Amino acid sequence: MAKGDKQSPIEINTKDVQHDSSLGPWHASYDPGAAKTILNNGRTCRVVFDDMFDRSVLRGGPLTGAYRLRQLHLHWGSSDDHGSEHVIDGVKYAAELHMVHWNPKHGNFAGALKQPDGVAVVGIFLKVGKNPKPEMKRILAEIDNIKTKGKEAPFQHFDPSILFPKSRDYWTYHGSFTTPPCEECITWILLREPIEVSSDQMAKLRTLSKSGENEPVKPLVDNWRPLQPLKGRIVRASFK
Repeated sequence: MAKGDKQSPIEINTKDVQHDSSLGPWHASYDPGAAKTILNNGRTCRVVFDDMFDRSVLRGGPLTGAYRLRQLHLHWGSSDDHGSEHVIDGVKYAAELHMVHWNPKHGNFAGALKQPDGVAVVGIFLKVGKNPKPEMKRILAEIDNIKTKGKEAPFQHFDPSILFPKSRDYWTYHGSFTTPPCEECITWILLREPIEVSSDQMAKLRTLSKSGENEPVKPLVDNWRPLQPLKGRIVRASFK
């Protein structure tokens, strides 16, 4: 579906964004006990959550109903000056964190992928700074256990809401997954305020390999998709 009209990521030009006063705040209530495993699937580092029932949910904002948290993953570059998928007024961040939720009214995750309101992703930008957010340490501490493609490790008692920035301001638009088959089922909630990481933390992410255990190491970097055309879509903002 990569040639569709609602593809992601996009560049957000703030001068073209429309403030929508009907966009309320979003709320996440996450159960730390839902965290299960962390894995390297050769494309990203992913944390998987139990989504068998409504134990970790996202609601509010542009969404109707509660969406279940399924996984979070990251996109990053080969150096600190790029790596995010979305770009804001020409600015690229060092990385972008995606929290993927699905709408249980569609029965299961596969069913949700086929519906325009099937999935909601909260996107958080990571910028390199002097005051790195300690909360990222928990994920990065596990990197050595999942160095190569296919490796998985237990990852329990983790509340991903500690990764949210202070501000709840967001942009929202309708788009797609950024990995094939790029299903156009996502309500994006992109948080305006980035969180800070250190250059060392970014370097740690780049020690992951996209090859298997007994294969030559191929660094897992630049796992971001290039910008896609807006094709008439409007980006709305919850703030002025």
